[in-house]
Amino acid sequence: MTKRVKMVRGSGSVFRDLGFREPEARNLALRSEVMIRIEEFVERSGMTQARAAACRGLTQPRLNALLKGKIDQFSLEALVNAATRAGLQVNVLVTAPKRMRERLAANS
Repeated sequence: MTKRVKMVRGSGSVFRDLGFREPEARNLALRSEVMIRIEEFVERSGMTQARAAACRGLTQPRLNALLKGKIDQFSLEALVNAATRAGLQVNVLVTAPKRMRERLAANS
């Protein structure tokens, strides 16, 4: 007997799908993106963790936590600071929700 598996389409946000509310899901997605970019940079640099940590103003255990994806241990601000110290450029785009943009456009 074959068991049928029910497939559910995701929301496009793994954090929303895991049950986080929208503001926290967006924050986690941003932190995750910055962490991934720092990890890629460290891997490409060929530096030891100790050297890479020193260049980013972190201790080696703190960098190790970042590389292991311990997202709960890092604020967005701390990650942006570490990325900037690595020479990475971090850009933030802030926009109004689509419904608000539509209302604003209709009123102008």
